[in-house]
Amino acid sequence: MSIRQLPEILINQIAAGEVVERPASVVKELVENALDAGATRVDIDLEEGGVRLIRIRDDGGGIAPEELPLAVSRHATSKIASLDDLEAVATLGFRGEALPSIASVSRFTLASRRPGDAHGSALQIEGGKLGEVTPRAHAPGTTVEVRELFYNVPARRKFLRAERTELGHIEEWLRSLALARPDVELRVSHNGKPSRRYKPGDLYSDTRLGETLGEDFAAQALRVDHSGAGLRLHGWIAQPHYSRASTDQQYLYVNGRSVRDRSVAHAVKMAYGDVLFHGRQPAYVLFLELDPTRVDVNVHPAKHEVRFRDSRLIHDFVYRTLKEALAETRAGMTATAGAAEAHALPGTAAGSASGYGTPGGGYALGGGGGGGSMAGQWRPQQSPLGLQVADAPSAYAALYATPAGGVSAALPPMPSYNGLPATAADSGVPPLGYAVAQLHGIYILAENAEGLIVVDMHAAHERIGYERLKTAHDGMGLHAQPLLVPITLAVGERDADTAEREADTLVALGFEITRSGPGSLHVRSIPALLANAEPEGLLRDVLTDLREHGQSRRIASARDELLSTMACHGAVRANRRLTVPEMNALLRDMEITERSGQCNHGRPTWARFSLAEIDRWFLRGR
Repeated sequence: MSIRQLPEILINQIAAGEVVERPASVVKELVENALDAGATRVDIDLEEGGVRLIRIRDDGGGIAPEELPLAVSRHATSKIASLDDLEAVATLGFRGEALPSIASVSRFTLASRRPGDAHGSALQIEGGKLGEVTPRAHAPGTTVEVRELFYNVPARRKFLRAERTELGHIEEWLRSLALARPDVELRVSHNGKPSRRYKPGDLYSDTRLGETLGEDFAAQALRVDHSGAGLRLHGWIAQPHYSRASTDQQYLYVNGRSVRDRSVAHAVKMAYGDVLFHGRQPAYVLFLELDPTRVDVNVHPAKHEVRFRDSRLIHDFVYRTLKEALAETRAGMTATAGAAEAHALPGTAAGSASGYGTPGGGYALGGGGGGGSMAGQWRPQQSPLGLQVADAPSAYAALYATPAGGVSAALPPMPSYNGLPATAADSGVPPLGYAVAQLHGIYILAENAEGLIVVDMHAAHERIGYERLKTAHDGMGLHAQPLLVPITLAVGERDADTAEREADTLVALGFEITRSGPGSLHVRSIPALLANAEPEGLLRDVLTDLREHGQSRRIASARDELLSTMACHGAVRANRRLTVPEMNALLRDMEITERSGQCNHGRPTWARFSLAEIDRWFLRGR
């Protein structure tokens, strides 16, 4: 068969196969064009899930009449003009393929008017065939009308789903856009009826957050804002007990562009690894900002993916930022990462500059870390119950009996509350309050400034012991155990290359490895703590992580799993009766222990009920 040039219409239809997957793809491309044109309001009219009609109207800059035919020709754009522009793209669109591709598989009309023009102009295209530019009355801005999508490509049309399904894809994309562009008003109608409106506003007012992801997410979200190494990560991450069965509430934006990135997703999952149930997914809305020259957005026809020039740095930055934010989820407070002030729980005072938000009265902790002691001495406070809390009783030390084979972690002194703000000093009540009773040998009931605190004592003590064991092991480092008989491990050539390249990293993880052939490794030592584990499978997983993400937490995760089991066995059990001083000592430890809001398995360790909420139980004031 001889070589021949493809017709222009067929070229556009082939391109449409990459750019236009379904009606949601059309909406995405057209709305992004409107935003790039400076629109502050976009109206989206749909019929039959977008298959029969998609009409996008905006109040942007408009298109000159003589440029309308150029706008629907391939690779015509106002957004880039050189390779330098391509390497620093700051707009959502730049390829110049969307309009001609969409026009080639639909009945297409483009109408526009620039501010200052006497009237608008319109151009009709049917199946890729251009009509004439004609005058038309039109408000400033642009309207793109797409009718009968895929009418001339019946094979593609047969693959479209039911009307409700196609509409759902459009609504999901608009939800993602609404999170990224709270400054833009979005109005949606379907089959002639208004279906959704996103009012313009400030994303950080939480209004848009609640509109898009629901009030539950907004109430459970921790604000994150951290900068470093020319990067900024900000947005929200849901507290661990607000987890999902799927990834339906995971939104990542790179320089304002909604993308999917395996490396960032892996970093987020790693950060949650110590506080989430197995199989559960974290929820988040994260915005990553960096120099446009450090990210390549031209790697996917639909612009769903990007490629970072420093992927290892990005992975580490995201992981450490979120890990530190989650570490501050101490019981009784919430936290932000990298911010000078904390965002307290709803209805509470803001926290101190140390990054903690505290319940009623602005109660603040002056320092300390997971399981560590606080500087200064305990200043006895008179509790509302007339209980004098001074020193942890000796009986409390029994709660920290070292599990068999574990590492001893000394019981710290009671925390200091010196230097309290005036509001905290007036109330004299710690975040988790003072214990009043034990319920069924399982729960501690405590009274704080706001109302009632309920603590699962086993779950709370399990987390405290676990964090202490981790701290102790972190101080010791990962020791290597030489193998009596070295192991020869057959791996793929890529894994062997990775082992050779990452030899120093593997040594730090406790592996001593030499390459013995193109696809084989000689393993001379393994991490001592995991000597009873199956080293071959563990090493293969580590090499895969190093190859794909530049780092691995397989060893740390396996170690943490072992320490978690030890902490669980060493924790105080249900039906053990504690004295009031013992319960108070446990509450104080929870307040200074990282991640104490969840147990080792991701379950919450405490709950709070305000007096107003309790009053509603009994219809008081009605």
